Amino acid sequence: MIPSATLFGLAGAALVGIGLYGFLAHAHLLRRLLSFNVLGSGVFLMFGAAAWRSPILGADAVPHALIITGIVVKLAGSALAIALLVQLARATRRAALPEDEGRPP
Repeated sequence: MIPSATLFGLAGAALVGIGLYGFLAHAHLLRRLLSFNVLGSGVFLMFGAAAWRSPILGADAVPHALIITGIVVKLAGSALAIALLVQLARATRRAALPEDEGRPP
């Protein structure tokens, strides 16, 4: 039987890999932002899994507090990034950066 902390850590590593692939493979900025959020969620999941100490002691509260703070900061950063993407799309009528022209969306 695999411990639950190991499963959460592996799931977090998979999310990091998927998010990193999506960030590098796509030129569309909204897809990159979503991929970056998936990557961040994987990091939070791995960090939460690393906070687990033992069944008697439970999990360390400090990493969980950092994760909650990180989620709030990530939400605010995502809202700002979406606002900037909308302004870029209105100004240039494109959703990708000029250096990413020709890459698949």
